[in-house]
Amino acid sequence: MLEKDIEAKICDYAKANGLLVYKFTSPQRRGVPDRLFVLPMGRIFFMEMKAPGNKPTPAQEREHYRLRQAGVTVYWTDSIERGIRYISDEILFMKSNA
Repeated sequence: MLEKDIEAKICDYAKANGLLVYKFTSPQRRGVPDRLFVLPMGRIFFMEMKAPGNKPTPAQEREHYRLRQAGVTVYWTDSIERGIRYISDEILFMKSNA
């Protein structure tokens, strides 16, 4: 399965559950995660998607670390199931803190 296929399925699930989904690029910063997800009430998180068996590059790992140090949630996944689980967990977290 290709990375774009994993990304499409995860994004479709997020949209079907009421999240806003943005393709995120930054011309001034390499390694930013693929997607920005916005839940109701302004909670956000990023997700990097990879083809099965692949991992983030060192530049991506550095950027994920920078974002986490700033208090932002960042996930990465190489499977549809894990990406959907992250989104489901975020929805549950949001609902439990509403």
